[in-house]
Amino acid sequence: MSALQTQRLTEESSVGHWVAQHPVTADVYETLRIDYSCSGDKSLKTVCRENGLEVIRVHSLLQSTIADVDDATKNKWLHAPLADLCDHIEQSHHAFLKNSLPTATSLLAHVVELHSDDHPELLEVHHHFVAWRDETLEVMAAEERSLFPAIRQMESEGESPSRDWRGIAKLIRRVGFEHNDIGVALSEARDASGNYVAPPDASPTYRQTLGLLRRIEIDVRHHLHKEEHILFPRVEKRANKTGANEA
Repeated sequence: MSALQTQRLTEESSVGHWVAQHPVTADVYETLRIDYSCSGDKSLKTVCRENGLEVIRVHSLLQSTIADVDDATKNKWLHAPLADLCDHIEQSHHAFLKNSLPTATSLLAHVVELHSDDHPELLEVHHHFVAWRDETLEVMAAEERSLFPAIRQMESEGESPSRDWRGIAKLIRRVGFEHNDIGVALSEARDASGNYVAPPDASPTYRQTLGLLRRIEIDVRHHLHKEEHILFPRVEKRANKTGANEA
């Protein structure tokens, strides 16, 4: 997990930490097709090398992007109450997926049926979409059923815990493994689709479907990043402190 304290960001800083402190940099990573959620622990230098990018240019682009944004909007979730962050994830990202995934599922099935003979790559897109969709829905249900309520309770108890909360880390690690699987399937679906760029002969529905899938993927990566690089590290730090104080 990434460190949480605000610090000077460099080429050695993780891409997840860049986005945690300056959420606007997520747009830069999206444009460059750099995974800042499940691979967010990698340094900027490392991901640039892996993607064939010049780290000096990317670093400069990140800094100029940050400079254009009001500092008052940065790192909001690094300091907000944990319960507020859980509420935000449920009410924003979880709600968006619950509303959009049925539509995406129906549209993609329709497009596959009509166009897969001419565009067989759609079958692969559909396969990977179903994989990450199903796992994401399962993870969200588990978070809402057990993990987020536990986080809220832990925070509400403050310095007088009813029990040792260090075991919450096991739940987080389990979710983290599932996040990695989701990240892989997301990347494979995007690669199979050609980065969700519609072919010249695509119908309006075909184009609409690819646009929706791209929008959903971007939201999922924001969602996973907030959990992996902001919420979970903060929870583990608090749980460990609580356990140590109790001991």
